[in-house]
Amino acid sequence: MMSLSRWKVILVVLAAVLGALFTLPNLLPDSAVQGLPGFMPKHRLALGLDLQGGSSLLLEVDTAALRAERLTNMIEDVRTTLGNEQIVFADLGQVNGAVSVRITDPNRVNDAANVLRRTIGTPLAGSAGGRDVNVTSGADQRITLAFVPEAFDAESARAVEQSIEIIRRRVDQLGNKEVDIARQGKQRIFLQAPGESDPERLKTIIGQTAKLSFQMVDDSVSAQEVAAGRVPPGDEVLPFSDPTEGNPLLVRKRQIITGEMLTSASAGFDQQTGGSEVNFRFNGLGGRRFGDITSANIGKRFAIVMDQKIISAPVIESAITAGSGRITGRFTSQYATDLAVLLRAGALPAPLRIEEQRTVGAELGADAVRAGTISAIVGLAAVMVFMLLIYGGLFGGISLIALGVNALMIVGIMSFTGATLTLPGIAGLILTLAVAVDANVLIYERMRDELRAGRSLISAMDAGFTRAWGTIFDANMTHMFSALILFEFGSGPVKGFAWTLSIGVLTTVFSAVLVTQVLLAWWFKATRPKTLPIA
Repeated sequence: MMSLSRWKVILVVLAAVLGALFTLPNLLPDSAVQGLPGFMPKHRLALGLDLQGGSSLLLEVDTAALRAERLTNMIEDVRTTLGNEQIVFADLGQVNGAVSVRITDPNRVNDAANVLRRTIGTPLAGSAGGRDVNVTSGADQRITLAFVPEAFDAESARAVEQSIEIIRRRVDQLGNKEVDIARQGKQRIFLQAPGESDPERLKTIIGQTAKLSFQMVDDSVSAQEVAAGRVPPGDEVLPFSDPTEGNPLLVRKRQIITGEMLTSASAGFDQQTGGSEVNFRFNGLGGRRFGDITSANIGKRFAIVMDQKIISAPVIESAITAGSGRITGRFTSQYATDLAVLLRAGALPAPLRIEEQRTVGAELGADAVRAGTISAIVGLAAVMVFMLLIYGGLFGGISLIALGVNALMIVGIMSFTGATLTLPGIAGLILTLAVAVDANVLIYERMRDELRAGRSLISAMDAGFTRAWGTIFDANMTHMFSALILFEFGSGPVKGFAWTLSIGVLTTVFSAVLVTQVLLAWWFKATRPKTLPIA
């Protein structure tokens, strides 16, 4: 164990040099970091919400609204399917969380039930031939369509996961790459956006469902009839997002094109008016549909709808077959930019409710950084004094060198992996460094015991490492298991503490054993001592 092997020396030197290189950018100002040579690492520790300020939101996915939307879509699917089969029906609507329809002709009830079973819903995973909608026939020639409970639960879970990914894309496009998003429970999402200076804009960008659709305006019904409530079954009345654009319009419920068919969206300026606009492009399917609908409806209006509000309702002047278009209106530059962000990131599968909001000012973060720095300095100073008093300048100093290498490795690894440093993370760092010398204490005390037992100098030093190794390994493994449990089941600050502690366990074992061993072996080889200073 005490042999000065070449691979051990190379490994220790490499760990120390790499740790210093990856730690260095955290100690330099931004201008100096940008001026480093290309081969030098430029990764820095990202500061968490509690250290640099920002916004924290607790969101809940509205799965009830998701269910209501699915039921509404199912009603339109039933209407279209029975109409295509020329089956006369009545009383189509929602009843107790399901869709109910009465078939007028009793001889066509079975035909209607069979065609609805084949077309409504989607295949159910794990069930051959099964679908996520149950279709049953009842009394009075009535057919009921209801979601399979397990299928809707799975869809709700997918909605939460999809919402997390969409939120992440939206926040990333705002320029914040340090966002921390985690799921809490079945339907909640916890979001931390360090450095976000405009929490209201963040709420607007995140909370907007942003479901975009292109729907034809129905001009066959007069405004007086609409005002009187005589709305055709396949239509709906939607307001403008900007009330000054005009009165609400009657539009077809059928969504010709949806936001999922967009491939790009960007803010721009109208060359003629100088106003802001949003330019977009469709995928192949959306481009074909857009071309077909504009070709067949020249002179008519179509509505660009987002979240049940009309953004714009232009007249189709000519066929648009290029697969691209633009959204114009009385937009500000900020509104056009935010709208483009929403369209690029995609629509949320269900609305989000903000359950809790917290904002941490930058000055509070600066106070936390100062407090954490002072705590770290005081803790390290106490450890240094203890080791020097108990084990002297040589063995105590070697322990402190190993501790310094340990600190460089921890910060270097966290910088390289893009970890976010939080106040609990600083606590984990201080705890790791304070506990790191435990391994050295075990090794040194074992050496003392071996010397008292009459062993030779080299034998006592070798036994100090070999016999203390089992205890060091066991102790650090319990720390690692604890950290992994905290990381798996914790959230936010707890994860930051656990991540720092996990890295610290690995670097502690390396530095306290291997670095100390190499330094002691080099000292022994260079001086050939007759006694140990700690004897």
